[in-house]
Order: sequence, then structure tokens, then C-alpha cells
Amino acid sequence: MLLGVLLAVALVAMFVLARVLATVFFAITVAYVLYPVRQWVLNRGRGRRVSAAVATLVGFLAVLLAVVPIVGALYGRRREFISFIRELPPEVPVSAYGFEYTIDVSYVLGLIQDGLTTIAVGFASAAPVVALQGALFVLLVYALLLRPHDIRAAAFAFFPVGYHDVVISFHERVRATLYAIYVLQAATAFGTFLIAYVVFAMLGYDSALTLSVLSGLLQFIPVLGPSVVVLGLAGYQLVLGNTGAAILVTAFGLILVGFLPDAIIRTRLAAFTAGMPGSLYFVGFVGGILTIGIVGFIAGPLVVALLLEAGQLLSAEMGVEPAEEG
Repeated sequence: MLLGVLLAVALVAMFVLARVLATVFFAITVAYVLYPVRQWVLNRGRGRRVSAAVATLVGFLAVLLAVVPIVGALYGRRREFISFIRELPPEVPVSAYGFEYTIDVSYVLGLIQDGLTTIAVGFASAAPVVALQGALFVLLVYALLLRPHDIRAAAFAFFPVGYHDVVISFHERVRATLYAIYVLQAATAFGTFLIAYVVFAMLGYDSALTLSVLSGLLQFIPVLGPSVVVLGLAGYQLVLGNTGAAILVTAFGLILVGFLPDAIIRTRLAAFTAGMPGSLYFVGFVGGILTIGIVGFIAGPLVVALLLEAGQLLSAEMGVEPAEEG
């Protein structure tokens, strides 16, 4: 009966707290990753409150480092971008291999202008909500790091003693997967920055450094990523009538900047750091994003990792030996 009451209350809580579940989930994962920072400070003679505060500050600054440059770059260039959109002609002539084409972009321009207006209004109206969620995120991370051993004791108390090894196995799998996800994002973003700088500099763009920084930061935005920068540059070159430059930046940009870091860095580090095959990581990555949105880039691989761990534990329980590679 108590188990039924617990499940019922959990369902009600999920319904009532649906708007902040993503923030809560994100805070839990960040607290997992920041736990070694908390222990490092604690082992140097600081109290648990100071240790939790320092680790929370490190996590908060890391999030700001990932988000603020993107928002600042977009906000700082907003006037130039809006003026550029307004000055675009309704028809764009394209010349290629001796043929002349005229592309009617008036409808697309209307959609872009309407979209920009909607985004601006949405950001303005969502600012108080974002501020509240940010405060909730900081408080949750601090609370989780303040007394992490109480959470561990509560988890053990929920399961019989004979299954504590199962709980530890899932905990270690979650920790390894979360480290891999966050390390992967940082490593992939840095690799994208280096590759993008070389590509944009070789193509002759004066703002190669700004474009490469933006490309690296956009790796934290699932699915779209640095391809947005590449396609934006290609569209800009088409409007100027530089068809050859548009083809070059599209070909080299999508392959080297958009695809290469994901294909090499992400897959290799996923298999090495998390003990998860790169194919399974991408299944969780893409599936999580398409199913639950941006938080799915963490939740998707995490669910796949837990499923993999459950399968391995079940195989060990049934005495099934893993097949040897031939």
C-alpha cells in the first residue's frame, strides 16, 4: 500500500512540477559531475557548506561560460542582422556554369522576419521564468552537494541489503556516463573551434575567430550545431552573388566543421570514457533530442547506459558469460 501511495504521489508531483522537471534533471546531473570538486575542497579542510558552495559556483560559471557568449554575440550583432534581413532583395539572381537563375525569396524573408519577432517577444516574456529556473538550478545543485551522503543512504534504504551492489553498479554507470557526456561536449566544442578557425581562415573570412568561437559554442545546441553558421555564411554568399564561395563554404563547412568533430571526437571519446559503443551513444543522443527536446542530449545516452547496465547485471545474475570477440 505504501508503494502504491509513493507511486501515486510521484505521478502527481511529475504533473505539478512538469515545467521544472528539466531544470531538476539538469541540476542532478551537474551535481553528479561536480561531486569530485566538492570532495577536493572538503579534503583541504573546508567545511561542507563552503565545499558545496565552491562546487556550485564552479558549475554555475561553467554554464555561464557556455551560454553567455552565444547570447552576447547574438545580442551584440542584432542590429546588423536585422538591417541585413530588411535590406535583402525579394529576388536573388544565381549564376552557375553559364546559366542564370532567379530565386524568389520574398516568402522566406517574411517567415524569417516573423520568426525573429516571435523569438524576441518569446525571450522578453520568458525572461522572468528563465531567471526563476536559474535560481532553482543553483539552489538544487547546492542542496544536492551539501549532503550527498544522505541521498546515498536514502537510496540504500529503499532497496534490500542484498541489492545494494546493484544500486552501486547503476550509480557508477550513471557517473561514468555523465562524465563522458559533459567531457564529450567540451572536447567536441574545442575541436570544432580549432577546425572551424582553420577552415574559415583558409576561405578568407576576416571574422574567422568569431565564427569559429560561435561554431564551437553551438556544439552545445543539439542537432543544429555549427551547421547553422555554415549555412548562414552560404546564404550570405548567395545573396552577394558569390555562388562559388557559397559552394565552397557549404562543402568544406558541413564536412569539416559540422560533421568531422562529431564523427571523430564524439564517437571515440564516447566509447573510451563511458564504456559505451559509439553507435549506442548516438542512438540515445538523437532519440533523446527528438523525444524530449534539448535535455534529451543528456537523458537519452543516460537511459541507454542504464539499459546496457541492466542487461549486463541480468546476464551476470543468470550466469551468462559474455561472448568473446573472434
